[in-house]
Amino acid sequence: MEVVPGDTDDAATVADLWVALAEEQTAYGSRVDPASNRASVREAASRHAVSGGLFVAREDGVGIVGFVMFHVEDESGGGRRGVVENLYVAPPYRDRGVGGRLLARAEERLADRGAAFVSLEAMADNEDARRFYRRHGYDPHRVRLEKPLESDNLSKDGG
Repeated sequence: MEVVPGDTDDAATVADLWVALAEEQTAYGSRVDPASNRASVREAASRHAVSGGLFVAREDGVGIVGFVMFHVEDESGGGRRGVVENLYVAPPYRDRGVGGRLLARAEERLADRGAAFVSLEAMADNEDARRFYRRHGYDPHRVRLEKPLESDNLSKDGG
């Protein structure tokens, strides 16, 4: 298994893996429609490849079994923040250190680009993902709370 920079030829496979990621996330409350976003994810993967913000995990004889997409953004206070947008490893390759290697390579690249810290998001109910990130030193920083508006309409109108 090798973790290497992804290139534009990898974009279609990364998009397929992203669809699998998004489909898994629906079990945790994600409202993203995986299939309808495939084309835009393929474009994003190509952009990330060109900008150096894509690493892929390749297994000999199999192909790409995981990926990470990331970028750096400037903070309003003058610092730079690394953002891990997506990290995914196909189920048969989990618990083999592949995700950790992908994350480490992204963190190295982000540090090289001047990021002072790295942020990422995980679905609140996805305890496996949250445990993985805690093992790699990530702590909650900000919590986003949501509620559906249609459930609030009755109470606002008085019943």
